[in-house]
Amino acid sequence: MLMSAVRDAIADAARTVALPEGVAKLTCYGYVPGAVTAPCFFTADYTVDFDKAMRRALDEVELTCQVLVGIADDRAAQRILDALLAGSGPASLKQAIESARGAPGEYALGGLAHDLHVMRVQGYRWYEHQGTSYLGAQLAVKIIGEGNSS
Repeated sequence: MLMSAVRDAIADAARTVALPEGVAKLTCYGYVPGAVTAPCFFTADYTVDFDKAMRRALDEVELTCQVLVGIADDRAAQRILDALLAGSGPASLKQAIESARGAPGEYALGGLAHDLHVMRVQGYRWYEHQGTSYLGAQLAVKIIGEGNSS
């Protein structure tokens, strides 16, 4: 798998969430940005387990994604973040990202991977990015695909 393309495709899928009226549109990046405009989603670090099948037929990636929201109003920020982290609904990042799995029998992310699954939410807390504090969390995404492609 070509991870830069996979990361961009995940950000494109996340971009489809629908936030409540009055909340700014979710800004999405397939990389760690130097500066963010909240609310913001970006792909961050990842681990790769090579050779899950013989002859480089399958690699397994765990991609950590970050979501950050502004903190002008603590309660409102938590409500926005909770909607983004929900398992379903119009603002659900899980639902938006997993919609890029493709139809049964099709490859995920437009052919970049065999499959993907948003496994968990972790690290719900305050984060600092470039000197500004945000409320945020991480999503762990499991992606499987051919190890011999680039």
